[in-house]
Amino acid sequence: MGKKFDAAKAKVEKGKTYNVAEAFELVPATVAAKFDETVEVSGRLGVDPKHPEQNVRGTVVLPHGLGKKVRVLVFAKGEKEAEAKEAGAEFVGGDDLIDKVSKGWMDFDAIVATPDIMGAVGKLGKVLGPRGLMPNPKLGTVTFDVKKAVTDLKAGKVEFRVDKQGNIHVPLGKLSFGATKLKENFLSLMEAIVKAKPASSKGIYLRSLFICTTMGPSIKLDQVEVKDLFR
Repeated sequence: MGKKFDAAKAKVEKGKTYNVAEAFELVPATVAAKFDETVEVSGRLGVDPKHPEQNVRGTVVLPHGLGKKVRVLVFAKGEKEAEAKEAGAEFVGGDDLIDKVSKGWMDFDAIVATPDIMGAVGKLGKVLGPRGLMPNPKLGTVTFDVKKAVTDLKAGKVEFRVDKQGNIHVPLGKLSFGATKLKENFLSLMEAIVKAKPASSKGIYLRSLFICTTMGPSIKLDQVEVKDLFR
């Protein structure tokens, strides 16, 4: 990005930790690209993902969505196929779609499956797993309540999970949303992450937090202030 990035970075005070309101007001000034950039939050949690009970993972429906169309595929049979179509799923089917995906077709963004078809869907683990697309009951994507699952995904449901080092990285929406909507999405996400703190996690849970645009510099947040918002 060269000069554009340097100009954006110069607007972020070096070494400063910003409160939430300041950070989201500053974000528009850090734009370094001509397109409508995505605003993202990243950080580190005080957990050790090597222990299964500390592998923080969950979902939340952001109040203002992500600003993009989500193409949903539903694996279902019988009346649940009709329910999925009525809810707005772009692709609905059973064995025919499973076979299509197994051959490399990936023109979708999220998958929902009913429990009675998961035996067959499980065969796609090697294809869907590495892409983070495998349906999971803990994330609400393996369910007979197909309507709710599809509606939530299209409304802006996002997944958060720590990597092997305890880091998180989650999109919050488009820069064009404006500071207020982006902040509300952020607070909804952080509330879910704070609630997901494992009982076995000791010490500081929110170790660090940053927000940035796709091509812009990072803005460091006051993680103590964020934690205190959800006491």
